[in-house]
Amino acid sequence: MTRKTNSLLHDYKLRPKKDKHNRKFRFSGIVIVSLFLIIIFSPWSWQLEKIEDTKTNTRSTETKDEKIPTVINKTQKAEKEIASKKDLTVALDSELQKVEITIQQGDTLEELFKKNDLSLGDLIKITNIDTLTQDLKYLRPGDTLTLTHNDNQVISLIRNLSLKKALLIEKENNQFKSSLINRNTKIKKRFGYGKIKTSLFDSAIESGLTEKLIMNLADILAWDIDFVYDIRVDDDFYVLFEEIWQDNRYITDGEIIALEFNNNGRTYQAIRYIDKNGLSNYFTPEGNNMSKAFLRAPLDFTRVSSNFNPNRKHPILNTIRAHRGVDYAAPKGTKIKASGNGKITFKGVKSGYGNVIILQHGDNITTLYAHMSDFNSTLKAGQRVEQNQVIGYVGSSGLATAPHLHYEYRIDGIHKNPRTVELPQAKPIQNEYKEDFLVKSGSIINELTYYKESRLLSVSSSN
Repeated sequence: MTRKTNSLLHDYKLRPKKDKHNRKFRFSGIVIVSLFLIIIFSPWSWQLEKIEDTKTNTRSTETKDEKIPTVINKTQKAEKEIASKKDLTVALDSELQKVEITIQQGDTLEELFKKNDLSLGDLIKITNIDTLTQDLKYLRPGDTLTLTHNDNQVISLIRNLSLKKALLIEKENNQFKSSLINRNTKIKKRFGYGKIKTSLFDSAIESGLTEKLIMNLADILAWDIDFVYDIRVDDDFYVLFEEIWQDNRYITDGEIIALEFNNNGRTYQAIRYIDKNGLSNYFTPEGNNMSKAFLRAPLDFTRVSSNFNPNRKHPILNTIRAHRGVDYAAPKGTKIKASGNGKITFKGVKSGYGNVIILQHGDNITTLYAHMSDFNSTLKAGQRVEQNQVIGYVGSSGLATAPHLHYEYRIDGIHKNPRTVELPQAKPIQNEYKEDFLVKSGSIINELTYYKESRLLSVSSSN
């Protein structure tokens, strides 16, 4: 028989109940806490690893690149040096000054250096250069000198000698040296057109052509056309010529390549040809020489006061006296040119002719030039002269009412009209160049024709 235990013998502390639910709860809590700790501490662990890796990489980088600061320092130093040099160059360039001097009549280098406050010591060194001759010592009015200087000390000097050459003087080791340099030139082709309304000169200027081009055109046709007498209203001309450019800037007109002049129903064409020796001349499209033994007029075209007239009344004597020549009115001192190659048979005063020169051309032709104000002082009787050579100057000596040239042309002592007489021809193009000339002239005439047709089409469409 079992005895019951008295409940009064136990204390009153409650004892936990041991059941399945409590065990499960306790186990779940442990799991949750563990998961929480894993979630909390695992990122920090990753971050710590990352930090540790970074430190490791940094240490390894520092180990590998211990010399980088030195290289960077050297690079920075070099860059600073380059920058300082650039700054110095800019400073030097800013200090350099350029001056262009145009030579005037009577100028000397010493005066020009003083006027522009340039070093006379440099001038002495420059003029003492052994290779320097007339290229700098002899100055021509209109020429230019380009000087570069620093604080009035000459660095360089350039003088243009021609369209293709220039003299360069440079300072080197406080001394100067000279050399010839090529000028950078470019030749462009250009067409021109003019129609006579008053004179050749005026019509050409109105068409935008230069005086130089007009004079060249007149020189080419001087054997065929008397530009004082022969020109008529509505005569016109076409010209293909060169323009010379330097540094994208127009400098001057070059040579005429080809031209066509329509005068009083007659057409004259001329083409420039350069042979293998570099000699140039103008020929017709067929190869005949534009040059002839005589010029139509012995001076540049000017106003004419009197024509060839055998029944002309003398303006001073007031009598009918044959005027067996042509008078060209021109300002006193205008140059008179020999109309052809010849020999001076008379130089002096001849009654009413005043100051006269007579030239003998071959066996049977003579020309006479009268009323001169003065002669070319270098010429003497018996001396030979060449076509276009200056023999005297326009005046009013003898029986003359105003300054003019009286010009006569005689064959076997008989007076001929200088404007209409048939002139002896110069030699045509040489046979060895004939084929080459015909090919080139054909191409040039085609260019000229195309320009004419284009212009006529443009004019007709605008009307």
